[in-house]
Amino acid sequence: MASRPITFGQAIAKARKSKGLSQKELAALIVKDEDEGAISPQYLNDIEHDRRSPTSDYLIRRFAKVLDEEEGYLFVLAGKIPEDLRRRAKDRDKIVEGFANFRKTITK
Repeated sequence: MASRPITFGQAIAKARKSKGLSQKELAALIVKDEDEGAISPQYLNDIEHDRRSPTSDYLIRRFAKVLDEEEGYLFVLAGKIPEDLRRRAKDRDKIVEGFANFRKTITK
């Protein structure tokens, strides 16, 4: 039987535990936006249990920074393409080729 792919929430929980952080400690380190406060421990719990998804690119990047995780990996697990890449993706053929290469690379 094939193993199930890891989810964003599972990756966050695993990275948090490997850093020895509680949910409350990690939540205090993850700010919602540049000018807002930290996320709540309940919101983090919901993310870790896949009941909620991160709401912004900024939030995904904060998780990556605080947990020393590769942000590209977290973006894929969150099912998102970062906004800065979407803005620069203007050539249809390059997008198709890039996605085909990505698919080929991860399915080897």
